Amino acid sequence: MATIEECRSALDRLSENLAQAEGDVRNAAALDRSLSCRITDLDITFVGRLADGHIRDVVTLSGPPPERAQIRLTMAGDDLVALVNGDLHFAKAWATGRVKLEAGLLDLLRLRTLL
Repeated sequence: MATIEECRSALDRLSENLAQAEGDVRNAAALDRSLSCRITDLDITFVGRLADGHIRDVVTLSGPPPERAQIRLTMAGDDLVALVNGDLHFAKAWATGRVKLEAGLLDLLRLRTLL
C-alpha cells in the first residue's frame, strides 16, 4: 500500500509532467479549477488547484474533502502511483472502476485529451 508521502510525490510528478506537456495535453491542463484527489485506502484527500498547467497549493486533509472540488478524482494510493509512473493506463483504470473522475461536462470534454 502506497504511503501518504508516496502519493504526494506522485501528485508532484504529475504536476511537473503537466507543466512540461505540449500541444493538446498542455491546452487541456491549462484549466483553472479546484481539484481534489481522494485516496480511499489511506482515508485522505489532497486538495489544490489546477492552474496554468500546474497543480498548486496542495494540502492533505483527513477523510473526505470539506468542499466539492470542480474536478474530483478518487482511487487507491497504489493506483495513483501506478498511473503517474505509467504502469496503469487511465482509461482502463476508469473503465474498470479503479479510478473515478467527476467534473462538469465541459471540463470532462476538455480533460479527455489527458486520458
